[in-house]
Amino acid sequence: MNLAFNLDLAAGYKNQSQKIRVLTEEWTNTYIYCPNCGKSISKYYNNKPAADFYCPNCLEDYELKSKKNFIGSKIVDGAYGTMVESLNNCNNPNFFLLNYKLETFEVVNFLVIPKHFFISEMIEKRKPLTDNARRAGWVGCNILLQNIPKTGKIYFIKDGIVKPKSIVISEWKKTLFLREQIDVGWAIDIIKCVETFRGREFTLSEVYKFEAELSIKHPDNKHIKDKIRQQLQLLRDKNYLTFVKRGIYKLI
Repeated sequence: MNLAFNLDLAAGYKNQSQKIRVLTEEWTNTYIYCPNCGKSISKYYNNKPAADFYCPNCLEDYELKSKKNFIGSKIVDGAYGTMVESLNNCNNPNFFLLNYKLETFEVVNFLVIPKHFFISEMIEKRKPLTDNARRAGWVGCNILLQNIPKTGKIYFIKDGIVKPKSIVISEWKKTLFLREQIDVGWAIDIIKCVETFRGREFTLSEVYKFEAELSIKHPDNKHIKDKIRQQLQLLRDKNYLTFVKRGIYKLI
């Protein structure tokens, strides 16, 4: 995999954002595969509003965003209303994020965030554009990367190192069960709690310590500990966690 962009492709463009769009889209189309099935992806050429690529084999959709030098904690996305509508209709695409080094035009990080990790708390509404703007009143949104669990950020390339295809596909399949869940927000919350234990064994009592935090996020639920146990059972049944012994779990 060549991590450098083909700069010849952008030779005819003067606008920097157009150059980057051409370079990143062509690089992605050339080197990135579908993490769901491992097959090649294709580019949408009809300006589909919410996606840039699709997999002809399994029909997964992908939106591509790029960012220079550092990934940061949030990514500027498109129209807030379009994003909310996509989430409500469960037809939002998966999210490719390409991070490149501006000085060398080389890819440093490339990751995918599966669409089932996109819930309302991952989206931040931006202020409307001012009256003087060309699109006055338009409201965009940001994707809050810090609110997405680590398991929801699947790297193809990390710090310039290409990960084996088998690992990328395995990490993708690990959380596909979330697409079947009605309480996906709860499952993601417990996943985030479990990730704080950094892969070590942990006890049910330790997860109960998140009760106050979860009560704030879910004020209508008066049985937080019951919900914690239910979600831990779900994660165990879906082979996300392993049950070590009574009251003790470990991330697989």
